[in-house]
Order: sequence, then structure tokens, then C-alpha cells
Amino acid sequence: MGIGPVMLDVAGKTLTAEDEARLRHPLVGGVILFARNYESPRQLAELTAAIRAVRTPPLLIAVDHEGGRVQRFRDGFTRIPPMRELGKIWDAHPKKARHLAEQAGWVLASELRAHGVDFSFTPVLDVDYGASSVIGDRAFHSDPQAIAELAHSLLQGMKKAGMATVGKHFPGHGFVKADSHLEIPVDERDYADIELCDLVPFRQMVHYGLAAVMPAHVIYPKVDAKPAGFSRRWLKDILRGELGFEGCIFSDDLSMEGATVAGGIVQRAEAALQAGADMVLVCNKPQSADELLAGLKWEMPATSKARLAHMRGHGHAQTMVQLHESGDYIKALHEVAGIGSVSGELSLV
Repeated sequence: MGIGPVMLDVAGKTLTAEDEARLRHPLVGGVILFARNYESPRQLAELTAAIRAVRTPPLLIAVDHEGGRVQRFRDGFTRIPPMRELGKIWDAHPKKARHLAEQAGWVLASELRAHGVDFSFTPVLDVDYGASSVIGDRAFHSDPQAIAELAHSLLQGMKKAGMATVGKHFPGHGFVKADSHLEIPVDERDYADIELCDLVPFRQMVHYGLAAVMPAHVIYPKVDAKPAGFSRRWLKDILRGELGFEGCIFSDDLSMEGATVAGGIVQRAEAALQAGADMVLVCNKPQSADELLAGLKWEMPATSKARLAHMRGHGHAQTMVQLHESGDYIKALHEVAGIGSVSGELSLV
């Protein structure tokens, strides 16, 4: 059985019978983990092994593990700082900021890979306009070029650990104040304004080898009446056509308020897949997941299967024991731990 176009979550720290039944459904292709699924490094490794054992080929395993306030696994994992801290260092020492971004990417990815996670939904490529509380310090910077440079370095570090990167939230969530988890945000800017600023990090990261993109549940009415994640204009014409992106497209969570404009859960998934998504996410609503699996009819294109295959962790993942015996890893830990203090020192200069 191949993997399908739906990514789901699971209830707790071990798989239930209901979880296993859902994960065996042919439409399912991946699992996203949350803080509720984590107790300890050992428990996480056992959970990811159990998820892999459900299917052949195994399901993809993902997590939102960006750093700062969006880091699902904490005790036993290195605390990754908010990406904004790297942006602060960039202002005074761009070369140092790039180095620290690469180290942070390597630590983040190598620790996840050591516990059986394929990839994280990171980096955030949104431009910080000072308007969006849901983005806030998750954004590297207000300068699109700084974002692109720092995200590229993060990508290089993650790639060294065998992990793919997912740029979000295309074409940019930073300008609107509304939180798409709770509302339907509308960005009234012209395409030219978005292209000259928000699209810059995405365009450059595509050039640098970005593996995947997650579009925003934001409506840009001067470009399309549909939110970006349901828009062929944004995903096929602009992202694939104009930016030349050939990687994987993941929908943002279809349970979010920003997705409700597309109808019920089956209609949302169909709309996202028809617009160009390769895989859709449904999180924190088991009833919606069951409804989707019962109602969705979708034949996975060969191109989507190939793109999703590239999201698997690649190369030989080091164990935590091996990492702790590595001088490079220990050095990286110290550097990552000092990122906040570095930016604080620079602000006093």
C-alpha cells in the first residue's frame, strides 16, 4: 500500500486502537505530532517506531518544531530560540547570524531525526510587519533579504542532519493582524506589493532547494477570492509557474477557522488538493478526520507520491548517544544556548 494524501494526528503518547485503524486507511500518508504526544525522549522514540510499524512503506512523521513558543518537544530536547533572536544578531553581525542559524538547524533536525521524526514544518518565511501576533517572533526579520539568508543557513544545517525544510506561510502571513486559527484573515494589498516583499524569501528559498511549502489560510482578494491554500492561482500559477517550485505542498490545518470558507472537511480537502496541494492536514478533530476518510475520493498523482517520498528523513540518523559523543554537536549546543544572550549583548553595544 502506498501512502495517501492525508496527514492526521494521534490521541496521546501511545497509539490507541482507533489511531491504528485511522493510520491504516489508504488515504492516510502521514502523522503530525503535538506536545500532548510527548513525555520523554524514550517514549517519543517508541511512539514513532509504533507509527512506522503500522504501514509499509511507513507513514511520514512530522512536527511543528520551529523554536521559541512553537517547539512541541522540550524536556530532553535543546531549547531552540525564536528565530527573531537570529534576526537581531543579523543586524550587527550577518556572518555570525548565518553561522548560528546553521547550527540551530542542525541541532533541531538531528535531535528530531534521532527520535524517528522525518521533518519539521519550518522555517517561517513570513515578513515581520509588527502586525501579526500569531507570527510575531517566529519571523526572522522585517527585511525579506535577511529572512532569505537566515532561512538558507537554517536549511543547510537541517540538510546536514538529513531533514527536509518546509517554508511557511506562502505567500506571507505577516501583514495581516487576524489569526487564521480563529478568523479568516484578509490581506488587501496588490500583488505587486506582495511580490516585492513577501515573495522574496520564498523565491530565494526555492532557488536554494526548499523541499516543501505550506500556504497561508489568508485571502488576498486582489489576486484571488480564495485563501492561498485553496487557490490554483497562488499554488499552480505563481508558486509552481512563476517561482518554479517543484517540491511538496502541504495544506495548513484544515480544521482552522481560516479554512472554513471552503465548506465542510471533505470539500476543504478536495479544494486544497485540486488547487495543487500534495497532502492535506487535519488536526485535533478526530470526528472530522473520520468524516474525511469516509468521504474523500482522490487518486494520488505520481508526482505527489514522488514529492512526498523526498520528505522522508534521509541518510543515517545519529542516535542521541552518538550525538553526545560528537564534539561538533557539543559545540553547536553551546552556541545555540547562547543565541539569546548574543542578541542581548549586541543590543547594548
